[in-house]
Amino acid sequence: MNTPFDEEPHRRKGVFSHLRASFLTGLVVIAPVGLTIWLIWSVIGWIDGVVLPLVPHRMRPETYIGINLRGVGVIIFLLFTIVVGWVAKGIIGRSLINFAESLVDRMPVVRSVYSGIKQISETVFAQSERSFEKACLVQYPRRGIWAIGFVSTTAKGEISDRAETGGKLMSIFVPTTPNPTSGFLLYFPAEDVIELEMSVEDAAKLVISAGLVYPNPKDPTQSPD
Repeated sequence: MNTPFDEEPHRRKGVFSHLRASFLTGLVVIAPVGLTIWLIWSVIGWIDGVVLPLVPHRMRPETYIGINLRGVGVIIFLLFTIVVGWVAKGIIGRSLINFAESLVDRMPVVRSVYSGIKQISETVFAQSERSFEKACLVQYPRRGIWAIGFVSTTAKGEISDRAETGGKLMSIFVPTTPNPTSGFLLYFPAEDVIELEMSVEDAAKLVISAGLVYPNPKDPTQSPD
């Protein structure tokens, strides 16, 4: 028969395990929220530090209320960006941009830096019609091994004409894990591309998490609400 003294270590171990599990669960809940708030707060502070020194001191809110409000630089930056975008859409704005770009094209080093940054900006801030269409499965790097890809567009022009395939050719971006912004642009025959029902966002989460975060499968027998 076990004595109370024999059961005590097991009782302590059970309490410690529950506390440890609760602590880890709390970290899982707090860490994403805390890191997100910290990141947003840091970005706002960085933008304020860049924008506010460009604003005359008499026009800053702390001059009148005596408090350094965080986020004022972000508001000024957003308003300035909206105005620049509105002007750039007009005839005068487009003419000024074309003139400035023609000057930049004459500067060897500046031209390379500017063109690279411009391409990255256009890719990151592209309009919705230029985003990936669907997530898909392709056999890569060899048959029998499946990889998640994103359907970009249908191949056109010289690529479609010179490729030795009789059917439609599709451009597929195959991302790498855990950084989906890097990857490979590959061209597959349309019959070798299996389009998925999951959204592009769910497929991106699956890639970023290395397969740990799996989207909830849809039950075809379940009727929609």
